[in-house]
Parts: sequence; C-alpha cells; structure tokens
Amino acid sequence: MSSLRRKARELVLQSLYQSDQSGKPVSETFLLLREHFEINKKALPYATELVDGLVAHHDELDQRISTQAQNWRMERMSLVDRNIIRIGAYELCFRPDIPAQVVINEALEVSKRFSSEESAPFINGILDGIAKDVKPQTQLETKSSSVDTAAND
Repeated sequence: MSSLRRKARELVLQSLYQSDQSGKPVSETFLLLREHFEINKKALPYATELVDGLVAHHDELDQRISTQAQNWRMERMSLVDRNIIRIGAYELCFRPDIPAQVVINEALEVSKRFSSEESAPFINGILDGIAKDVKPQTQLETKSSSVDTAAND
C-alpha cells in the first residue's frame, strides 16, 4: 500500500511540476502524464484523489504553508519542494486516516528522489508545523504513548 501511495505522490508531484512549468492546469498535466507515460494503474485512484484535493483546496493549503514558512515566500521556494509540501499539507489536513509522521516521512522520501539533500529539513519543518496545527491530538497521543512505553520498559 505504501509503495502504491508513494507512486501516486510521485505522479502528482510530476503533474504539479509540469503545471508550474507550462502554466497549464494540474488536472490537464495529470491527464497528459497518464496518457503519454507508462504509470502504475493501481496508483491512479489515490493520485486522482490527491490532484482533485489539491485543486479544490489550493488557496487554503498555500495559506497554511505560508504561515509555517516564516521568511519564505511561496514564490521563493523551489518548485519541487513547494509541491512536495503541498501534497503533504493536503494529506495532513484532509486525510485524518494517515498519521502525521507517515505523511512527513513519505514527503521526505519523495524529496530524496526529486529534490536536494538540503531540502529535507525545510520540508520537515514546514510539514511538522502544519501537523501540529492540524493534528494536535494525534501528536499528543503519539508523544504520550512513547512516554508510557518508555516508562514501562
């Protein structure tokens, strides 16, 4: 499941990047990538959900990212990093079934493949801030269960 979701995230990242480069809507670049490249068909349902969600919540997601990216305007971020963060922000905000740590780890894994080494701390910091805003209860439960586990060891 995780590898299918990662393939979906990578496909969406490529669609977002192409959209930024061409000025075409992401739904159009997503369709073009599906038509002209061999992609894993099993990854398509989740990729489609991500594209639809990113389009529907674009402004809200960018506002959340801007709030966390102190001293960094969205336009100054690399296209790849900005889009990895957008995908992660969508999952944090609209996919409560995916734990925050999984979202962040997946974003970092995608960044290892498509971005630079220096990007990981930046991506991690912004997504962690969003996670604390969006999923504070989940974060507290994770921390308290770690403390409980450590106390029982």
